[in-house]
Amino acid sequence: MMTTERNRKPFFIILGLFFLPLALAFMVYYGSNWRPSGSTNKGDLINPAIPLPQVTLLTAEGPATNAQFLREDWSLVYLGQGNCDQACKDILLKTRQAFQLLGKDMTRIKRVFLYSGVITESAYFTSEHFDLVKANIDDVQGQQLISIFPDSASTSALNAGKIYIVDPLGNLMMSYEPDADARHIYQDLKKLLNLSHIG
Repeated sequence: MMTTERNRKPFFIILGLFFLPLALAFMVYYGSNWRPSGSTNKGDLINPAIPLPQVTLLTAEGPATNAQFLREDWSLVYLGQGNCDQACKDILLKTRQAFQLLGKDMTRIKRVFLYSGVITESAYFTSEHFDLVKANIDDVQGQQLISIFPDSASTSALNAGKIYIVDPLGNLMMSYEPDADARHIYQDLKKLLNLSHIG
């Protein structure tokens, strides 16, 4: 009996040496708020991702979008008012900066401005944001679309000033506060594009 117990002792020691680090890693990772700095996103992950409905919206130029316009490519989306104030312009500038930092990967991204009301500075958008898809959300389909976007208790999604990332399957998956750094948005987009086999 003593011999059997002595023979088992090394087995349990080896077993403990194998499982103890795994158990500790599991407790640290899932049991606390600590995460390795290299593995965190700069924006706020929307988990689970929110599927957006397929809608057709009128653009500022007149023609309607197709129902797939928030699919097929990655989309960098901003919700705001058509009479884009300085805060709106600052945020759109950030989306442009993040977009341009992508270089050759720009072809996989489109920038979208979902707006309420009327675009009042057409010349500004033509000169500064000629590539921006501008779609009005005042009709039934537009309201259906923005009702899916998360908001806070104090403000609606339309007035939150946030920037969103939508994946090529039409899933709302990440958001950024109005004061987000364009470089951080770029870093997240770059990571997503490197990992993605779609869009």
